[in-house]
Amino acid sequence: MLTHLLKNALIVSCQPVPGGAMDDSPYVVGFALAALSAGAAGLRIESARYVAAVRAATDAPIIGLIKRDLDDSPVRITPFIEDVNDLARAGADIIAFDATDRVRPATVEALAEAVRAAGKLSMADCSCIEDARRALAAGVNFVGSTMSGYTGGPEPVDPDIELVGALRKLTPNVIAEGRIRTLEQAQAAARAGASCVVVGSAITRTEHVTAWFRDALDEIYAPAPVVLAVDLGGTKIMASLVQAGEVLDTTVFATDRDGSPERWLAAIEDATAHWKGRYAAAGIAVTGAVRDGNWRAMNKATLGIAGEFPLEARATELFGVPVVAVNDAQAAAWGEFKAAPDRSDLVFMTVSTGLGGGIVSQGRLMRGISGHFGQMRDPSADGALLESRLSGPWIAAEAQRLGYGCDPKEVFSAAYAGEPWAVGIVAGVAGRLARLCCDIQLAIDPARIVIGGGVGLAAGFLDRVRAEISAIGPSAVPELQAATLGPKAGIVGIADLALTHNKK
Repeated sequence: MLTHLLKNALIVSCQPVPGGAMDDSPYVVGFALAALSAGAAGLRIESARYVAAVRAATDAPIIGLIKRDLDDSPVRITPFIEDVNDLARAGADIIAFDATDRVRPATVEALAEAVRAAGKLSMADCSCIEDARRALAAGVNFVGSTMSGYTGGPEPVDPDIELVGALRKLTPNVIAEGRIRTLEQAQAAARAGASCVVVGSAITRTEHVTAWFRDALDEIYAPAPVVLAVDLGGTKIMASLVQAGEVLDTTVFATDRDGSPERWLAAIEDATAHWKGRYAAAGIAVTGAVRDGNWRAMNKATLGIAGEFPLEARATELFGVPVVAVNDAQAAAWGEFKAAPDRSDLVFMTVSTGLGGGIVSQGRLMRGISGHFGQMRDPSADGALLESRLSGPWIAAEAQRLGYGCDPKEVFSAAYAGEPWAVGIVAGVAGRLARLCCDIQLAIDPARIVIGGGVGLAAGFLDRVRAEISAIGPSAVPELQAATLGPKAGIVGIADLALTHNKK
């Protein structure tokens, strides 16, 4: 009859925190009656005293147990034959006991026999499938996942749904119990084959639930960590203190182009020495590629790096905090992703003295050499690097070739004024970028392509790129957006990566 009553049901464990404010019979009885009134089919009650108190108030099924802290055994749940008898006299319908394979006062077989002799049903609290096999061989009526995660090592956070499924292959009388704190976890246990599901702390331990909410809110309300964020480029190095996306302080100095990674790091350490102790992590965004913490040049004309340099490991030694390093355009891509209200996936491209980029797919930043669009080859220019004809230096060189000695800003000003020579230069760059955007859309299908950099954000340039895309008439039209964070995108992005990386 009890196996029928406890089929497809919720059992509420009414076990107050020992010594807590609710550790008294009236509270336990109150929790039990409240749970039953809301639809619980049964109760799990600790101690003969509380079992007797609840039994006097209801005839609902009760799983009884007694917890003890023993000096000579790790077993806590109903370790003695006398405990079985006390629970039976108190009115428990089912008596639960620890069925793990550990040093114990009474064997699993002896406890199961004592429960039968008392005319009650038994529940074996198991940690693994072997525990359940042994308990079923001893004649227990129910097996539970109660002890999974509690026989050694750190306590898990989530319930052991996999064990519930394995138990169901042995018997239909499976009770899922242990760390089930959400509706989704309870449903997962039921789907895995549990005949009934026990929920305890999430319903009846006010102290625990309060602590869960307090900790969750502390993550929001507590002061955000401060990060040392560094943008190490070919012409300048920017170092900032960043907290929750806000730049608190910044120092900028020229990059010694004749230097080395060791010297650049030493220069950063010297320039930020007065910030020591203020930051908890550091992030470094660099030109070039970073794989597994090792930095190498992609274009030695930007910064010459011989071979590979263990950037993350060396920087961690110098700054004394965990350090994350990524490509500068990838860091900027992550900054733009985090700044967007909808957090939709994107491809970021910076068109400036070079052509770099980053990709955020399914909410994750692709690292390594991904996004190095400037290193792709341009088939219309005998396989030259794409950035050699899609960047500020090419614009200036083309103007010089046509007899106009001016920088990219002046070329854009002239194009804006309608001067044909300048319009032709800008149109050529816009056309190449348009074709690249169309190719990226076909290859990756991002929700949007975000364009940054001095060239990319020049007045009227994006409109020209959009017009070139319309002229191409691609089967998939990319959604182009202007970058919103400007020059601080890389700093904001690498600061956030330093924190999110070090949480994993």
